[in-house]
Amino acid sequence: MTQRIVIRAAGIEVRAELNQTRTAAAVRGMLPIEGKANRWGDEIYFPIPLQADIEGGREVVDMGDLGYWPEGSCLCIFFGPTPASRKNEIRAASAVTIIGRVTDDPKVLKRVAQGATVRIDAVQSGDGPG
Repeated sequence: MTQRIVIRAAGIEVRAELNQTRTAAAVRGMLPIEGKANRWGDEIYFPIPLQADIEGGREVVDMGDLGYWPEGSCLCIFFGPTPASRKNEIRAASAVTIIGRVTDDPKVLKRVAQGATVRIDAVQSGDGPG
């Protein structure tokens, strides 16, 4: 069963789902999570208190993917090209574990500035649409 979450930053709110990886389960157990946004192209990332090994690591990701970057112990939200991207791909700095994906339009996250507070909460049953 997936865990529905909500990501809030700079007055923006998007819904997302965590998948069934061990890393996603660890993140699920840490919710709510809050951090300061670091921007790297069209990626937001921030450190979280988790040390986990890579699971099925990927460098090329999809629009809206949520990743855990073990090298920096960071949660990453991908919504477009990064400085490492080639052509039309979305590329992480190095391999990430995909832990879920944004189910709303992730492109609205382009409005989140460097240093903005990002908060991720679990969505409880009956907490609205989605």
